Amino acid sequence: MTRLPRLAVTGLTALTLAVALPAGGSAAPAETERTGDFGPAVLTGFAKLPALTFVPASDPSGSLLGTAPVNGVTPPFADQPVQGFSGIARNSDGSYDVLSDNGYGNINNSGDFVLRIQRVIPDFGTKQVDVVGGINLTDPSGFVSWPLTRADRVLTGADFDVESIVKAADGSYWIGDEFGPYLLHFDRAGRMLAAPVPLPGVNAPESAARLGVTANLGSSKGFEGMAASVDGRYLYPLLEGTVSGDTAGTLRINQFDRAAGAYTARRWTYRLESPSNAIGDFIAVDKQRFLVIERDNNQGDAAAFKKIYLIDLADRDRDGLVDKTLVADLLNIADPKHLGGTADTFRFPFQTIEDVLILDNRTLAVLNDNNFPFSSGRTPGRPDDNEFITIRLDRSLHADHRVLD
Repeated sequence: MTRLPRLAVTGLTALTLAVALPAGGSAAPAETERTGDFGPAVLTGFAKLPALTFVPASDPSGSLLGTAPVNGVTPPFADQPVQGFSGIARNSDGSYDVLSDNGYGNINNSGDFVLRIQRVIPDFGTKQVDVVGGINLTDPSGFVSWPLTRADRVLTGADFDVESIVKAADGSYWIGDEFGPYLLHFDRAGRMLAAPVPLPGVNAPESAARLGVTANLGSSKGFEGMAASVDGRYLYPLLEGTVSGDTAGTLRINQFDRAAGAYTARRWTYRLESPSNAIGDFIAVDKQRFLVIERDNNQGDAAAFKKIYLIDLADRDRDGLVDKTLVADLLNIADPKHLGGTADTFRFPFQTIEDVLILDNRTLAVLNDNNFPFSSGRTPGRPDDNEFITIRLDRSLHADHRVLD
């Protein structure tokens, strides 16, 4: 496996790092450098999973939401909702593993929401998404040292806020959490394989309260995105929020060495277009380039910023921050075949858009997190469905073949 070299750093500060080109890598394609931002993407596929989709014969859920209707839906629920897609991994059989969010928005109301990886298959002909299976996340061996919500050690949204997922070659899953923030490792059956790995020097309010330290990261601002290196050795978890003391609107990208089981000293900085924005997902294109979803916190007609950027860890501006190229504006997608509606322009106007996947050099899959039952970006007063779209870019990403395999 190719190792990344030690970073060449000049004028290192706590906030920015000068990044050297990885060994064996090459400069970004001349086409990208020459033409700058990509043009409008085109909608090529649309499918949706209805908001009111539940895991059959599962545990009741939503008892801590009260009994008042939310967007026309009245909790509690007899089963677990299939909702909140906050991470995605592709399988060789045409199915996808999608990570359900932590539950109903916070640690206090999600104790009866079971953390789960759902397996889905989109059918773009019928415009439907089929749920074909899934696994619950559990800790039967007791790797979590603090008390869990459930005595049977099935994990819930009060235990972790899972937001990002990487599927390894051996079928195991690496999952990024926001309550630590932690890296969590599970086998193919969803059983935890090791103790949660904290990010040194960074604590969200949930872990800070348990450890008796001062939080230096906002609530639900942990590992929203996590990429894997193309050779599988490294993980690159990306924080959603700014660490106290860092420049507002800058987010840390860390590097975790799976072989060593520890973080390396390498770190990069991503700058949001506005400090009020957030990131939604983070995936590799090749050894040095990655895609990032960046979005505002609005939905529906108020949504003004939902974009996908290409960043290059070997290219930085004069402030030392990674370079960004616009790949797709998710509020301005051409829809000449009217796959997503009757308009010529398709909007993806959801508050949280948390999944992107490269299907081929010019095609991306993008999914929303519907925050069931709270988000109503598509139709006011109605809970959002989970939408699965594919978009064609106006030129090639020139991705590493291992990303496409």
